[in-house]
Amino acid sequence: MRKGFSGLKVAAIVVCSLALVFSSIGTAKAWVPDRPVEFVIPAGTGGGADVMARFISPLVTKYKLSPKPWIVINKSAGAGAEGFMYVKGQKGNPNVIIITLDNLFTTPLATGVPFNWRDLTPVARLALDEFVLWVNAGSPYKTAMEYIDAVKKAPGKFVMGGTGAKQEDQIITVMLEQTFGLKFNYVPFKGGGEVAVELVGNHINSSVNNPAEAVSQWKAGKLRPLGLFDHQRLELPDWKGIPTMKEATGKDLAYLMLRGIFMAPGVTKEQTEYYVQTLKKVTETPEWKKYISDNGLKAAFLTGPDFVKWLGEKETMTKDFMAKGGLLKK
Repeated sequence: MRKGFSGLKVAAIVVCSLALVFSSIGTAKAWVPDRPVEFVIPAGTGGGADVMARFISPLVTKYKLSPKPWIVINKSAGAGAEGFMYVKGQKGNPNVIIITLDNLFTTPLATGVPFNWRDLTPVARLALDEFVLWVNAGSPYKTAMEYIDAVKKAPGKFVMGGTGAKQEDQIITVMLEQTFGLKFNYVPFKGGGEVAVELVGNHINSSVNNPAEAVSQWKAGKLRPLGLFDHQRLELPDWKGIPTMKEATGKDLAYLMLRGIFMAPGVTKEQTEYYVQTLKKVTETPEWKKYISDNGLKAAFLTGPDFVKWLGEKETMTKDFMAKGGLLKK
């Protein structure tokens, strides 16, 4: 009797021990950054990517989504090649991420730098950014067609300012030239913030800045939006009054830009998943939703195989745009 009881007791102890082991396995802590995260921006200060990264970083801290801070670093040289090559060289380092725009595609296509988006680890598409045709509010042009007609009458005299050479802004400028038979004098700057300042100062005649890059100058009454490069108007309170380029000119000109996050190559699935889930939580905050609305962005969170498929399609489309504009490296 006592022997049988002892056996049952041992068996119970074994069962409890195994339960504790499996319980500890099931509740093991997921990976989180073990040192400050380098949040790389492959563009200059004041541009859309810079604004977004500097908005995300304090949100991560506010909502305690990381035990370590996300430190924003600009690496803009070579149209962003500096940033991309830096992250590419951080193989296996999970504490480095990069915010991407379309120079993810345009920079290697235009310069031949040994980099492709497949060299990095895709994490998530956060949003899609719009482009707007802007002029100085003191200019005489009240509509897109008034401005286009003026440019047509003076080939090469009107200056279009943009972020970088052979990048998104120049692609859109070429689209305008080819669609309407225009010739701009395209002048590149380091970032969208600088472009907006130049337009306010009347040092250039127009820009195709992202909404976030010109919103403060627009609300201050210094810039005027003439047309949105999208198939539909932005259904956002501050932006829905801007006509699409099709409404303004009869030509359906559209170009949407990536705002996404990548990691270095060679990181683990668990490490990638931390950033996927963290960024998903960021996009669910009331601050993010207000940011999207205020800055004229399209909410478009995407991850996993669907994001990878979208990236491949976007790369093909970008290459086609650049080939038509003569912007590919020869």
